Amino acid sequence: MWIVELALRRPYTFVVMAVLIAILGGVAIVSMPIDIFPYIDIPVVSVVWSYSGLSPEEMEKRVVTVFERSTTTTVNDIEHIESQSYNGAAIVRIYFHPGSRVEMAVAQVTAVSQSILKILPPGIYPPNIIKYDASSVPILQLGLQGKSLTEQQLYDYGQNFIRTQLATIRGAAVPSPYGGKYRQIMVDLDPSAMYAKQVSASDVANAMALQNLILPAGTAKFGDRDYQIKLNSSPRAVQELNDLPIKVINGAPVYIRDVAQVRDGYNVQTNVVRTNGRRGALLTVLKNGRASTLDIVDAVRNRLPKILAGLPRELEVRQLFDQSLFVRASIQGVLREALIAALLTGLMILLFLGSWRSTVIVCISIPLSILTSLIVLSLLGQTINVMTLGGLALAVGILVDDATVEIENTHRNMAMKKPLVRAVLDGAQQIAAPAFVSTICICIVFVPVLLLTGAARFLFTPLAMAVVFAMMASYLLSRTLIPNMVHYMLRPEVKLYAQGKHGESAGGTGFIWKTHYLFNHVFEAVRSWYTILLAWCLKHKTPVLCGFAIFVAGSLTLARF
Repeated sequence: MWIVELALRRPYTFVVMAVLIAILGGVAIVSMPIDIFPYIDIPVVSVVWSYSGLSPEEMEKRVVTVFERSTTTTVNDIEHIESQSYNGAAIVRIYFHPGSRVEMAVAQVTAVSQSILKILPPGIYPPNIIKYDASSVPILQLGLQGKSLTEQQLYDYGQNFIRTQLATIRGAAVPSPYGGKYRQIMVDLDPSAMYAKQVSASDVANAMALQNLILPAGTAKFGDRDYQIKLNSSPRAVQELNDLPIKVINGAPVYIRDVAQVRDGYNVQTNVVRTNGRRGALLTVLKNGRASTLDIVDAVRNRLPKILAGLPRELEVRQLFDQSLFVRASIQGVLREALIAALLTGLMILLFLGSWRSTVIVCISIPLSILTSLIVLSLLGQTINVMTLGGLALAVGILVDDATVEIENTHRNMAMKKPLVRAVLDGAQQIAAPAFVSTICICIVFVPVLLLTGAARFLFTPLAMAVVFAMMASYLLSRTLIPNMVHYMLRPEVKLYAQGKHGESAGGTGFIWKTHYLFNHVFEAVRSWYTILLAWCLKHKTPVLCGFAIFVAGSLTLARF
């Protein structure tokens, strides 16, 4: 086989290739994001409409229906639309066909929402448009508490101090805190005083809006100097808002303090967070689709002490939920099972072949095949997750076949007293086609996975790719690196074959060889017994087929259980 001849003529080329695979594989492992599941790219855009006081029925009729009608006539590649209407709010989710460009969809949805504002109820604000990502899930939840801190202060620290600094972490998204009280300047009206002073609520609102202003006044030039002019009619303290005049009645000014009371308060609280029975606030950290959960959580943990150093000591931040714990446990579990599978595979090879050199060759080829698969997965933008690692763990038992068959066939040719180089070439030539067909058949099994749609496609495609890439790498290594290793590592065994001693007496004092010989002795006995049983079954076909049919029928009766 030409590629084997090339490998034997230029051994150092393929040794360098193996070293590069090891180095690039290590780089790929370090650089690839680590998560529990693969990235799920489902193009969805969420549009959140808000109009305080509007009932769900009116929200649906006057806002959602108008928006959906305009969206379906303007935006491209829509698969379907889902909407939910609440009291004063509505959420519209627009699902696009796979492969659609979400950025273009967001631009089109934004243009539609801006163009229909004039035909929507007066006073409605433009909606919040969010690019939804199925992989953007909560990975960390922080509970904010403080014995001497109010809910308003907790919300303020979380919103304006902690959230703003955590949001700068690469791959992290931090929405506003849940719970707590949102600070708001409240004006408590006195209906009886307003009636007595002949002041309406709109008069109070107009007075606040017209007199609580900061207006630009430009500059003034005096000689060769320019002076910045400031006109600031906004009170410096909340209590000073009470001194704003509303109107003049019968020559007497009416102030806000006469009909209302302005105070530093909070918006109507619609959600409450309790931790261990104490009220507080909840800050959730989300991850962007292709970001690494472990990297984000580690970055948050490292930055939190620096953030808290500039905040009151009474503020306590506790980690209530940490997704990285589940990710690490899942990854470690899969790695542990893969390592156990590799060790058991190595022991079985040692038991069957009886040569530690052959076992070392096989155990080197398996990690190189896995690293090659990881390199390709990294180039394709995949992540290290349960599915990719599961695919590699599944491939461990399959990867051993190429190298084992190559070595075993080389041993067979060496037993025919051929020179080592000729034994390697003939051994590779004899199994090249069957091994290639076997590899292709295994890879074809995973082709239907590529035809899946929806979330299943994003979940199982990385698993299939991991197995296929590892299998292809194993086949190439078995035709290039393995012959070189056999050529250099099995030289001591050539003399044994030449002397006809590669049997019971060959190196037969070692524990490995004795175990191998004992296993072969038992295996030959079992094979002899099986040969006799098979001959009897072929001679008595009718009883065997009847017995098999009875066994199958009896098994079917267990289906109801």
